[in-house]
Amino acid sequence: MKAAFGFLWKNKGKDVIDTIKLYMEYSIMGVLAFMSFLTLWFTLERYFFLSKVKIEEFKKKGELENTLTNNLTTISTIASNAPYIGLFGTVCGIMITFYKISESSNFDTSSVMLGLALALKATAFGILVAIFATIVYNGLARKVEVLMTKWEDLNEN
Repeated sequence: MKAAFGFLWKNKGKDVIDTIKLYMEYSIMGVLAFMSFLTLWFTLERYFFLSKVKIEEFKKKGELENTLTNNLTTISTIASNAPYIGLFGTVCGIMITFYKISESSNFDTSSVMLGLALALKATAFGILVAIFATIVYNGLARKVEVLMTKWEDLNEN
């Protein structure tokens, strides 16, 4: 890392690491917050759409299924990837904590534990986003399944 940012390291090593840590924390938490926003947005959109859709107006099963499942892939993708983004933030935080330990002349366990605890918050937030998105996806998928069954019952004749 020193080779890549060599021009910044002279007398500013700790400031650079703190800046990198801050940017990493904000970027990881920002991505997870954006994923939460998208999940909430698509959940509300799908909920209101699925509660008002008139399935009898659809003539083809594929057309109905495509319309009903719109944006569900995004929700499931968020559910499956949010923990990995959180884990990435945790790994970056742990790496920065270990770097700070190696640069410090004295070893302070309280600062190490604080650094590791703060690093783990990204994983916790990622898991929280994933749990919410998974619950929402399963609920919406069940509603789609019920509407598809109703459409099939209407068009049996």
